[in-house]
Amino acid sequence: MGKLSILVFLLFLAVLGFFSMENQEMITVKIPFGSLYTVPKVILILLSTISGALVVLMISFIRDTKRIIDNLQSQKRQKKEAKIDAYYSRGLNALLGNKQEDAKEALTEVLKEEPEHVDALLRLGDIALDKAEYAAALEYYKKAKDIGPTNLRALLSMAKVMERMMRDGDALRYLDDILEIDAENLTALQRKRVLLEKKEKWDELLSLQKSIVKLVSNDKDKMQEDALLLGYKYEYARISLEGGHLEKAEKAFRTLLKMDCTFLPAYLGITEVMISNGETEETINFLEKSYEQLNSVILLARLEDLLISVGEPGRLIRFYRNAIARTPEDNRLKFLLGKLYYRLEMVDDAIDTLSSIDTGSFSPHEFYSLRGELYMKRDQVSKALEEFRKACSIRQAALLPYCCSQCGYRSADWSGRCSECSEWNTFRLDLYGTCKA
Repeated sequence: MGKLSILVFLLFLAVLGFFSMENQEMITVKIPFGSLYTVPKVILILLSTISGALVVLMISFIRDTKRIIDNLQSQKRQKKEAKIDAYYSRGLNALLGNKQEDAKEALTEVLKEEPEHVDALLRLGDIALDKAEYAAALEYYKKAKDIGPTNLRALLSMAKVMERMMRDGDALRYLDDILEIDAENLTALQRKRVLLEKKEKWDELLSLQKSIVKLVSNDKDKMQEDALLLGYKYEYARISLEGGHLEKAEKAFRTLLKMDCTFLPAYLGITEVMISNGETEETINFLEKSYEQLNSVILLARLEDLLISVGEPGRLIRFYRNAIARTPEDNRLKFLLGKLYYRLEMVDDAIDTLSSIDTGSFSPHEFYSLRGELYMKRDQVSKALEEFRKACSIRQAALLPYCCSQCGYRSADWSGRCSECSEWNTFRLDLYGTCKA
């Protein structure tokens, strides 16, 4: 390449020399704002060429110098990034090994090299949160948020800190900030749901849960979310009933039945609304019809209480007998009728009814205890003792009326929602003693 350049230059000089022999005349050149000069035409050409070459050389020099500086800066930046990546990698490996102090040290080095390293800030915040150092965690998360105001992970983490500090109002504010950025953020919606449930804001929960149901696509998850929607609707209706808003409560309970015709708490809720409205006969008919539809012993127990309270035990007895006639193999009905006879002091009828029960498939603790009490009323002590011995041999605690079919929690009072597992529509009368502990 160098030889070619020299050859071109020599050719240029030869052409210029030949050109100078044929052009001997002089040219007057005026310098702007200066004097006049008379020079040979060849000299002017040569000076122009040299000037152009110098300009090109200067431009090339500047370009090459800039390229060298850029390369040096790029190498420096690459070294810095490699150093940051090495520290960050060390921090992640330490976290995976549950070595939080080593991770904290490595991530701190990252921030020394790059103070606006968002991932390092978030990781350090997580470490502080695990140690319950809430102020430090919040500071890291806020720095990450200041760098990226729409960083959803930073906002979620700040909401988590607020929850840990029992500042639910601030947590809700951060979750609302997330939902302003991404209205369909399922994680934020579910976290907000937990906080609203703690505050028992059932009206807001209904609207929120409907949004969640629309976003869930998995069939199993959708079933769970639909169940929660039913529960929140029930709580809204229950609060309306307790607040004396009977029309609003009844509308909500009936909407529940349209959503799920097997949702037992809604039937009992409508029962209470009707009783509050003084519709006794309509309530009795409603419970009878509902029992035929659901075959629920809990509805029978409520019907029993209602008919006895209005002084119509005979109607209840007829209802039991008709039901037993339709399903003579149902020992539950016989047991409940026997309990009713006992409650009405109809001892002989109670003994006859309980004696017709097949104890091979139905022998709860209370069954033998009840028969023992009946024999005691007839002064048949030996038979009473035999029944009490059978009750003791079962080795189970005295029967509690209601049991959660989901978690096995037992309660003396019925509730639409289990206080142990927080599931709705799970309380049953454990007549067979099969409720899991």
